[in-house]
Amino acid sequence: MKLKTKVLLVALVVHAVFIYLLTELYAASRTAFLIGEGMLFVSLIFSYWLYRSISQTFDTISSGIETLKDKDFSARLNQIGHPEMDELIDVYNMMIGQLRHERLLQAEKSSFLGKLIEASPSGIIIFEFNGIIGAVNPAATEILGLQRGEILGKSLSQIGGRLAEELVLVKVNDAKVINLNGIKSYKCHKSTFTDLGYSRTFITIEELSREIYLKEKNAYEKVIKMMSHEVNNSIGAINSILNSCLNYKHQLDEADQEDYDAALSTSIGRNHSLSDLMSNFARVVRVPEPVKHIVDLIALLRSVVLLMEPTARKKNVSWQWDLDALVLETFADYQQLEQVFINILKNAIEAVDYSGTIRIKTASPDQMISISNTGPGIPNEVSRQLFSPFFSTTKNGQGIGLMLTREILYNHNFKFSLQTIGEWTEFKIVM
Repeated sequence: MKLKTKVLLVALVVHAVFIYLLTELYAASRTAFLIGEGMLFVSLIFSYWLYRSISQTFDTISSGIETLKDKDFSARLNQIGHPEMDELIDVYNMMIGQLRHERLLQAEKSSFLGKLIEASPSGIIIFEFNGIIGAVNPAATEILGLQRGEILGKSLSQIGGRLAEELVLVKVNDAKVINLNGIKSYKCHKSTFTDLGYSRTFITIEELSREIYLKEKNAYEKVIKMMSHEVNNSIGAINSILNSCLNYKHQLDEADQEDYDAALSTSIGRNHSLSDLMSNFARVVRVPEPVKHIVDLIALLRSVVLLMEPTARKKNVSWQWDLDALVLETFADYQQLEQVFINILKNAIEAVDYSGTIRIKTASPDQMISISNTGPGIPNEVSRQLFSPFFSTTKNGQGIGLMLTREILYNHNFKFSLQTIGEWTEFKIVM
């Protein structure tokens, strides 16, 4: 029973008793009865005023309670003319105003944060309390190579892929640089925030590929220039002396002349090989800016395949063409792209097993070329170093081919990747 109802019942009972006493007083004293009747009238008026004041007060309180229940912070209470109640109403209105301000501020911050996350160039993955992915921004979907629907509601282990596998290993409040296929490098940081009193986890993914590439390039450019200068200067002087020494071989005994000539000739030949090696390194450093023209990529590929055919025939390699158009054109440097395709096909022929297959595939709408080969594939520990300077998996390899390929493709602003997918090892270029 509400308090104002109790007050009303008490007033009714009191006045009922009062009326009963007046009826008993009527027979005893007419004057006392009239005085009592007047007092009853005044009491009724006062009780009505008191009940109305209490009722108005409780109605106001009930209205405020309902407003709070509905989370409607825009409504304000009007003063009712009672100092104590009006003071309470002022406090209530001030509290409602503060809550409305805080709510509006929180909504603005949430909206701004949401837009900031969506527009961020860094990938952001936000997890629910149980470790399931609850939110992901467009940059993260692009980095993971999946659609938003394929990510939300799953754990990292359920998504699959090299990057997701590496992200599982990142510890809370820790940062880790993840290198994929020697091309893509990401700085990943895992941290927590508090939501509704519970701790939630998020991961930021920042691509560092371009920055790392530029630092590597600056470093090996300086090293190669210094080495090339010192080696070529030394080799020139040494070969000059050795050639002069060859002129004196006739002054030796005839039995010693052949060994003398062979020793000096071998030294001169080795010096030339060393000079050629340094020239190859310097060629990577001095790749000129591309002179771009319209290039028919399919015609270029066919000419390179024809060039590599004798080498492929020794391993009985079969060619598989999967072209979606007869012509695929792009704006590029013909000679530099030719060198890229030569390097890729040379590596594919070396990697393919005897009687293996090399597949050349195009996708014209995406401006994509894929060169794949069957074979043992690329181990994870090797894939991380593929495009590292001077790294090679072949005996006596110099690590020049992939370095030069990366340099040319970066200069063209082409996206590329090298990875093993199933039974195929694929080098993909997107123009």
